[in-house]
Amino acid sequence: MMMNQETPSSSSSSSSSSSVHPSVLPISFLLGTWKGEGEGGFPTINSFKYGEQLTFSHSPGKPVIAYSQKTWKLASGEPMHAESGYWRPKPDGTIEVVIAQSTGLVEVQKGAYDAEKKVVKLQSEVVGNASKVKEITRTFEIVNGELSYVVQMATKMVTLQPHLKAILKKL
Repeated sequence: MMMNQETPSSSSSSSSSSSVHPSVLPISFLLGTWKGEGEGGFPTINSFKYGEQLTFSHSPGKPVIAYSQKTWKLASGEPMHAESGYWRPKPDGTIEVVIAQSTGLVEVQKGAYDAEKKVVKLQSEVVGNASKVKEITRTFEIVNGELSYVVQMATKMVTLQPHLKAILKKL
């Protein structure tokens, strides 16, 4: 019962906005858990579809958002990919992001956000522990209340190309 009482206040952005750190407030539209489907592809792999859950959480008083993501095969539910990290928005509209992937790849990204348009654009500064991947961009945007994102990737053999895209609904 105690958990049920806490759930509404932790998922409602309006009731919890007073506890959101001022640096996080401009991108608080991301906070919560999002679920949906996506599709992926790349010139060197076959196209695929997947289910996904993405969570952006915030500890009151901290100027950072914790990020976690997991995907699965739609037909079987078998796990596919997972990643987690931290997003640190700055008052000047820039953002710093670190992401560790289940494949061992690590991204250090920088970018910018537009609080009015509800858009975050990220560009990799460093892609570590990747033998092939050399660049990753990510764009997140709220469109009609849903979270839409596009991931582009470049490898040593292929220039920056679309890799993943999904539309997720807030749970």
